[in-house]
Amino acid sequence: MLQQGNLTSSPADLILEQLARNRVFLTDEGLAKLRSSFIIVVGCGGVGSHAAAALARSGVSKIRLIDFDQVTLSSLNRHALATLADVGTPKVHCIRRRLEQVAPWVMFDCRNELFGKSVAETLLGPWTLTHEGEGRRPDYVLDCIDNITSKVDLLHYCHTNALPVMSSMGAGCKSDPTRVAVGDISQSTDDPLSRSTRRRLKAMGVSSGVAAVFSTEKPGPGKASLLPLPEDEYVKGQVGELGVLPDFRVRILPVLGTMPAVFGYTVANHVICSVTGYPIEYNMGSKGRDKMYDGMMASLQSLYERLVRQLAGQDPVGLRLPINKDDIAFLVEDVWRGKSAVSGLGNRLVLVPWQVPASGFRLDLTLEKEGQKTVAVRLDQLVCMTKEEAARHEREVLHDGKPVSEIYDPVVLQRVDMRKKEAQEYEQYR
Repeated sequence: MLQQGNLTSSPADLILEQLARNRVFLTDEGLAKLRSSFIIVVGCGGVGSHAAAALARSGVSKIRLIDFDQVTLSSLNRHALATLADVGTPKVHCIRRRLEQVAPWVMFDCRNELFGKSVAETLLGPWTLTHEGEGRRPDYVLDCIDNITSKVDLLHYCHTNALPVMSSMGAGCKSDPTRVAVGDISQSTDDPLSRSTRRRLKAMGVSSGVAAVFSTEKPGPGKASLLPLPEDEYVKGQVGELGVLPDFRVRILPVLGTMPAVFGYTVANHVICSVTGYPIEYNMGSKGRDKMYDGMMASLQSLYERLVRQLAGQDPVGLRLPINKDDIAFLVEDVWRGKSAVSGLGNRLVLVPWQVPASGFRLDLTLEKEGQKTVAVRLDQLVCMTKEEAARHEREVLHDGKPVSEIYDPVVLQRVDMRKKEAQEYEQYR
């Protein structure tokens, strides 16, 4: 740490001290990649302001901010950086002024204009603000727009021109941060903004290949919703005439102030990890899959009952496995990433013992006096497969006693060995 009163440190040393926590997390090489990167944030409201703040605080040195809008009083419930004094000023300059006080090494290229396909080439073009880094294409584009037309134009341009892009879907009417997920835009099925965006992109030939953050939260009684325009507004004329700008939304979105921040930091997190090469493996599967875990638990119970009866010759009636649904979820999502260890498929999954344990599949009789039947089950020995693969595995490995090396190729064997070791390591922290 720098000593108080130490006036001999260079500006570079002070910057590294400010970024010390990121430096030890991302390594020197990763931080260097982040500091040299050029990121574009399109949309500087609730989501974009939080994303921009996280990027600047994390070390990004070249940030282009694009937004036509000004700070309003209603912006203050969700904007990361705006104050009362900023009301009426452009959002891009509001963000620049605040973050220059936090990270003075960041160069901000502020574009106070509305994004559209007619200006896409200019607004998403290479860095031009300083000689250092001049001509560099953006390492990432952040789509934080809440207007469908502009959003679709942005995503289509990025997809067509091979620009890495991360899109934020709607935070409006959302209240559950545990339902926020990251995945391909094709997976974002429970959000009206993403639904409209997907339809328009599909009509333009883009069905997937766009990373997005979205919420799987569903509407329900008592929850906020986007109300239709009153009928008397329609009779006044074309709805489009009610907007300040052509093709721009004319209704106020109900927004809980915390949710745009969740979306913004999730977008920024994705970009930081991607630019630095930090390993990220998103797992949407655990969201809303309780029924699947129940089914897998029942299937594993049936499997052990068969093995106890057929291989140990014991009565399995009343057998209870020493694992629960949380263990199932842990294995499926954290260890096996929601995929079969054999084929990589993610449908019709079950868990099956990888090999016959040394003690076989005999009942553990230590609890028999209490009237309980159980059997030893080790989590690091359970492997995820499809039902068809598991049926073959049960027949050839568990019943016939064939070694796994005769059944599976070296790639599968290596994968299973690696994931079993991971399961053992994870167990220390559960």
